[in-house]
Amino acid sequence: MRMVKCFLFAICLLGAAEAGAQTMNATEIVKRADDNRRGKSLYSEITMTIVRPTWTREIGIKSWSKGTDFSLTLITAPARDKGQTFLKRQKDLWNWQPGISRIIKMSSSVMGQSWMGSDFTNDDMVRESSIVNDYTHRLETTEKVRELDCYKVILTPKEDVAVVWDKVVTWISTTDFVEIKTEFYDEDNVLVNTFNGYDIKTYGSRRLASRMEVVPADKPNQKTVMTVNKYDFDIAIEDGFFSQQNMQRVN
Repeated sequence: MRMVKCFLFAICLLGAAEAGAQTMNATEIVKRADDNRRGKSLYSEITMTIVRPTWTREIGIKSWSKGTDFSLTLITAPARDKGQTFLKRQKDLWNWQPGISRIIKMSSSVMGQSWMGSDFTNDDMVRESSIVNDYTHRLETTEKVRELDCYKVILTPKEDVAVVWDKVVTWISTTDFVEIKTEFYDEDNVLVNTFNGYDIKTYGSRRLASRMEVVPADKPNQKTVMTVNKYDFDIAIEDGFFSQQNMQRVN
């Protein structure tokens, strides 16, 4: 009898967990995924590989971020780009270019342009737009992507919000809230880029893709790959770290 009661109790717990997952709305799912990859703060070391039909180039990146308001990105390689930095403070964006010893204010008009010649946009890298706050969310279905059960969520820009994409379709894993696949569409509803997350690993208490690829829809044999070398979440970092002065001396 005791074993039967334990079994029934376990079934009830499982049912409650499944019911909780089913009652999550689309915005909650997107926010869980966004919080999972950001944390309260984050330090990362990443290698970006730009693949083209006739050449390949690697870029070394160190990045610090705090919530959605602050980020500082440093280029560590190759030598010709080393020392270049990108800073975000709330909605203000700057780029420090050591070759000309100049800080350049970045406007919203350049957010859709290529970041460092890659298939990622400036908006992808400095995260000016917010997938949580700048879009409405609709949960369409649950389906498998690369053998993982995923929520399929449609994101549509809110009115009077300046964003790069006119529609975003994302697949987020139902267990760990990892972004597995995302499609980006322009104002004509034409697919422009597809993001894929691979090789999910554990970083502290989080599960995240350790390799990410962006593949343009209209450019065969072209892609950009980001490989995570290090993730440190919830590090102690002051708001003052994200300053124009620090753009020129961070390393």
